[in-house]
Amino acid sequence: MSVDREALRDTAKYLRNARPVDPDEVYEYLPDRPHPAVVRTALREEAFDLGLFERDDGTFVPVDDEPVDPPGWAPEALPADHVETVEDLLFERYGLDWHEGESGDALRETVDRMKEDYYRGRRVEYDADAALAYAVYHQPDFYAAVGYVLDRLADRGLLPRRLRVLDVGAGTGGPALALHDYLPDDALVDYHALEPSANADVLDEVLADTRRNFHTTVHRETAEAFDPDDAGAVDLLLFGNVLSELADPEAVVDRYLDAVAADGSCVLLAPADLETSTGMRRVERALTPPDGDTSVYAPDLRLWPGDAPDDRGWSFEERRDLAVPSFQRKLDEAATRAYDEEPGTYVNTDVKFSWAVLRPDGERRHPVVAGAERHHRMAESEAHVTDRVNLLCVKLSANLAPHDDANPLFKVGDGSERLEHYLVLTGESVLNRDLREAPYGAVLSVENVLVLWNDDEGAYNLVVDKETVVDLVAA
Repeated sequence: MSVDREALRDTAKYLRNARPVDPDEVYEYLPDRPHPAVVRTALREEAFDLGLFERDDGTFVPVDDEPVDPPGWAPEALPADHVETVEDLLFERYGLDWHEGESGDALRETVDRMKEDYYRGRRVEYDADAALAYAVYHQPDFYAAVGYVLDRLADRGLLPRRLRVLDVGAGTGGPALALHDYLPDDALVDYHALEPSANADVLDEVLADTRRNFHTTVHRETAEAFDPDDAGAVDLLLFGNVLSELADPEAVVDRYLDAVAADGSCVLLAPADLETSTGMRRVERALTPPDGDTSVYAPDLRLWPGDAPDDRGWSFEERRDLAVPSFQRKLDEAATRAYDEEPGTYVNTDVKFSWAVLRPDGERRHPVVAGAERHHRMAESEAHVTDRVNLLCVKLSANLAPHDDANPLFKVGDGSERLEHYLVLTGESVLNRDLREAPYGAVLSVENVLVLWNDDEGAYNLVVDKETVVDLVAA
């Protein structure tokens, strides 16, 4: 039996202001009095647009208008239930000893090939075997990375509790699981995944156990073919580790930005390696010219109004490693190795990722700007080699020093740079302690720093000695 949707919406809008919307009551107000079970199904389908959250007792109430609070995201491992989902899929396809024999060899060969393709910037093709290999190798680190980026929105009140999401290139569900686990139980989510490959089969299984108010739809279409308007106005647009696989990523992201709500966010995420990281940064910069409407919310802030960076743009965030999940451990331990070959080839628990958040409303995480009367502009560093200057900059790396005995080294930018700039800590003191302690993406004020040219690296070294003052301006 069908339900008169207009009458259903009108009734729900009327009742929600007075009491919980109960299908056992609503059916009495509708033409033909459809069965309450049919009404409940229809209410679930209309719930997001009506702003209604389904409670455990089967009634619907208005979703909380307060934005999401940061949950203290710091996963030590991929949660056990997500590990079990991947292992169940491996067992179903290959049997109990999936990690051994021909199936184990095939999975390891697929992981090797994917890693090489990513490194070479080649397009990766996914069949059923490649989809499972992808889940084994990438599910944990992708899961962790997404939550850390969401923190940058939630801690400024920019992640609504009623959230429509479009996940372009959703893969095997690492980002979806992170979003699900990051959000509170009282969040109302309309999640749309775009995944044309065999990864979608894994994704369907991954999404099967999501909460009742985490509504999911998987579109098995390419990013080029899909019309983003079909998902509705999007609060969170996510391109998670997919830009390198698009033929024209700038054009695709540009088109999808039109679907982002006026106060919504677009998240770009990429692995930390040089090729994919700098490729993501090129997309970010192409879509955020100084005279454009879309802003870089974080982390690569433009501190000089009217300027944009033009260096290589290789920067990434690092967080603590995850525990090795059982499926990676099994696959790695079953590998055949030479006597002098170290284990760990098929373990991927480093959490290193490049990211950007773009906003159509011009919002910036830190609204501070530099000024010519107070600060050195990195675009002018060539004229100030061997000078001491003051500058305002964004911290864009952890310590990059090659070994423990080397001077700590941190990539920084101010949004005007044409070449890489690094703060080199040669003399630690209480005056510059904030350089080490500031998080990735923090804005720093640096006074009395020496500008030098590093001919070997083709970059500028900004020497921080004991007299240099480094203050945290905004984290």
